[in-house]
Amino acid sequence: MRASPSIIRFISILSALLIPTFAEKKSYVVYLGSHSRDSEIEVSAVEYERVRNSHFTLLGSFLGSEEKAQESIFYSYTRHINGFAAVLDEAEVDQISKHPDVISVFLNRPKKLHTTRSWEFMGLEHDGQIQPSWTEARFGEDAIIANLDTGVWPESKSFSDEGFGPIPPRWKGICQNGQDPTFKCNRKLIGARFFNKGYFAAVGGTVSSSIFDSPRDTEGHGSHTLSTAGGNFVPGASLFGLGNGTAKGGSPKARVVAYKVCGPMTFEGSCYDADILAGFDMAISDGVDVISVSLGGRPQPYEEDSIAIGSFHAVKHGIVVVCSAGNAGPDLATVSNVAPWLITVGASTMDRKLATFLNLGNNISLVGASYSDKRLPNNTFFPIVTAASVKATNASDSNATFCMAGCLDPIKAKGKIVVCLRGENGIVEKGINAASAGAVGMVLANDVSDGNEISSDAHVLPAVQIRYTDGAAVFAYINSTVNPTAYISPPSTLLGIKPAPVMAPFSSRGPNTVTPEIFKPDITAPGVDVIAAYSEAQGPTGESFDKRRTPYFVESGTSMSCPHVSGIAGLLKTLHPDWSPAAIRSAIMTSARTRDNAVERITDDGHIKATPFAYGAGHVHPSQAMDPGLIYDLTNQDYLTFLCSLGYNETNILLFTDETFTCPKPISLVNLNYPSIAVPKLNGSITVTRTVKNVGSSPATYTALVVNPPGLSVDVQPKTLAFATIGDQKSFNVTITATKAGANRDYVFGMLTWSDGKHYVRSQIAVKASD
Repeated sequence: MRASPSIIRFISILSALLIPTFAEKKSYVVYLGSHSRDSEIEVSAVEYERVRNSHFTLLGSFLGSEEKAQESIFYSYTRHINGFAAVLDEAEVDQISKHPDVISVFLNRPKKLHTTRSWEFMGLEHDGQIQPSWTEARFGEDAIIANLDTGVWPESKSFSDEGFGPIPPRWKGICQNGQDPTFKCNRKLIGARFFNKGYFAAVGGTVSSSIFDSPRDTEGHGSHTLSTAGGNFVPGASLFGLGNGTAKGGSPKARVVAYKVCGPMTFEGSCYDADILAGFDMAISDGVDVISVSLGGRPQPYEEDSIAIGSFHAVKHGIVVVCSAGNAGPDLATVSNVAPWLITVGASTMDRKLATFLNLGNNISLVGASYSDKRLPNNTFFPIVTAASVKATNASDSNATFCMAGCLDPIKAKGKIVVCLRGENGIVEKGINAASAGAVGMVLANDVSDGNEISSDAHVLPAVQIRYTDGAAVFAYINSTVNPTAYISPPSTLLGIKPAPVMAPFSSRGPNTVTPEIFKPDITAPGVDVIAAYSEAQGPTGESFDKRRTPYFVESGTSMSCPHVSGIAGLLKTLHPDWSPAAIRSAIMTSARTRDNAVERITDDGHIKATPFAYGAGHVHPSQAMDPGLIYDLTNQDYLTFLCSLGYNETNILLFTDETFTCPKPISLVNLNYPSIAVPKLNGSITVTRTVKNVGSSPATYTALVVNPPGLSVDVQPKTLAFATIGDQKSFNVTITATKAGANRDYVFGMLTWSDGKHYVRSQIAVKASD
């Protein structure tokens, strides 16, 4: 996501002016588990005060008085999550962490914020016609979808309540408009809240204004993600005429709620743990059905990760939590949000491409990307030059090459298309600098380190970003002739692109670095060039001078793929209200597709086959998820057993729940009833156990079909499962054996499919032989 220079400068100045007096003091979260009355939905004022006072007493025993504790604590989590956020020094943290009632103490860290075509690509529409499965799920009617993000732009048509009936009585939340009296909720956008104490505890000071003390979205990210999950049908949505169509969310008749847990965007991250945890605690209490979380950070132990903690408590209450996988790909072991109780979503393309063409004077045409609404005269060619060749007198070749501010000579650049190299400064900033020097257009060429990954931006002049290989062709052409020329076409919408989906290079990959026995990511969904609602508080570049406003905008990232799955979870909640969060995840995973629209295995760049560490179970297929046949279910007890296997003792486990629980023995992480199988250390042979529940038809008999990972054999016993009724459960064993000496020491992949001839229940298998 972009962070404008003006916002970054503002944050830097604010931080410098408001640095705490004692540098060793930092903000921390003290996590105490669950409350003893965790099953209650509403918290009385008396109970609220009792819990707060208990936090003051606990912290006061370390700080010397309850008065000092009250000054230190800026959040008390009083509803379902038990704990508090406070400003402490390292010595105090060390002492508090040793208290028997404390599960963990962790730094209040920042986390980063990680359409008109996507739903047709996923099969819920065909040629603009609604498909029966979407109608059967009643478009997610009255499911309550919450979004932890940058807030919401309530005036967007995506959140209009026209045609909506009364708010569901189970909703317990409010519309907290804070310092912004213009912010209004309605029967569609039924609630909104904001949490910023953790943000200011980290960056310093407080600011009272409608920008900060309001759930209004001034960044665009929150409106985009929330409308993707549950936005209305809005005909005629586009960005500067691109991708024109009917915008809608996965559950367009759902009710939506915005929890603003992020401050102004910076490259370091703007969504702090203390605020995220407060958002989760409130969402659980308010009575939501789905929580969508398009943000994350570096993987941490679960007891030190606000998203893992918050989602654990949400899932305990039957709430589905969907999270983005992160944008740190294509490197392996980069996936974030890896807890087994949440759904982790990677990003891939759809069969629509928003393209801009660079036509060279030698009749070569190169396809690139841009959202610029600026146009060159039709088919008029202009001189094309490298940025280094039009550098200012005092500028270095390097700075000029990257089109740094003040490094281009206005006399030399005027009237020309300038080729800038990607890197060093912002992509949009390069175009601003080129335009300031009088350039009529810009070509943004990838460096060798950028490869073939290109992105679109709303440039301030005609512009196109091109791949590294195409950039090399442009430089070669410029150097081959005395008068090189080029023309940048207006952006256009191309449909029916093959192959699709293709994994986005930025999408974070597995394996899971916290518990490699849990296969992550779980699923992939459209996350490239997604059109959805946007904030009208700023222009599409995020720059103060950009006076353009657009109610819908195009964004890319796992932030965009996550709410697609959140919207599908809303459909499944409406269609199957008795299904657990684990059952919904299982249905989404086991029904996924691993082949693209060219009927080939999903690829990473169009020709290199991707692995399940990129796409998880595959690309989401919502119609099939509504009738998966079998599901792999999990209960709260299963997750507590999982915690036991990580080394939590029964005393600590008791803090997570008000139920008596005894850790079973022996414990094997690979036997958690997950819809996929991951074995990170195979030594000869291993047997894994799974249990499936029949939710399809009855009677039914399923047969196991196996694709062996290279160098391994997979034996399933029994090979058939007979179900007499709906709800029947059957267990089976999967024995994985190395078939030859010196088996591959890298991960290898296979698949287990249970089929009754109608349903195909697929589970990915990932195995790494140990030394």
